Amino acid sequence: VGAGMLDFALRRSHNIHIQALDVNKAARAQVKGQKPCVLWLTGLSGAGKSTIANLVEKKLHALGRHTYLLDGDNVRHGLNKDLGFTDVDRVENIRRIGEVARLMVDAGLIVITAFISPFRAERRMARELMAEGEFIEIFVDTPLDVAERRDTKGLYKKARQGELKHFTGVDSPYEVPEHAEIRVETVQLAPEAAADLIVLELARRGVIRTAG
Repeated sequence: VGAGMLDFALRRSHNIHIQALDVNKAARAQVKGQKPCVLWLTGLSGAGKSTIANLVEKKLHALGRHTYLLDGDNVRHGLNKDLGFTDVDRVENIRRIGEVARLMVDAGLIVITAFISPFRAERRMARELMAEGEFIEIFVDTPLDVAERRDTKGLYKKARQGELKHFTGVDSPYEVPEHAEIRVETVQLAPEAAADLIVLELARRGVIRTAG
């Protein structure tokens, strides 16, 4: 080994063990008076995920709940800025988000995520990181033609013209959830009503307590 160089293996996971901590998820959640969970909003680009997620967080915040919103575009400006939109990169994108969400749930938070997350396998991967009942999949159900008409960013147009590759709904598939806990049909529900529906469902599931 040369001077100033460290001699160690790059992969050392077999030497790492879980450290037991005295303050656990249950203790953190008890202080916050809520059941930690992940609200996983999935749907096409332009479906309304970010808008609805933002409204849900505002409503939960007004109720005194402790939340954090992970939005697809925002995360790609930091944690996942090294990733593109190939199938492999999409899976890694969701793997990282799932791990971050798991840590936040461990902190006792209600975590709201807004990602296309087009593949069932990657959503299942995120679900399996959580304890039973902590992963609430919310399908923001918007037909492709409606999402395309709503597209203020012009992404679908660029994808149709071949300027954007691997774009979900155009040249990359979106796999519709088969067993989502909540389904929001945005053709029938305005964003505000969709957010109300989600908050009511959280109350029904005992995640939060509402007055009355």
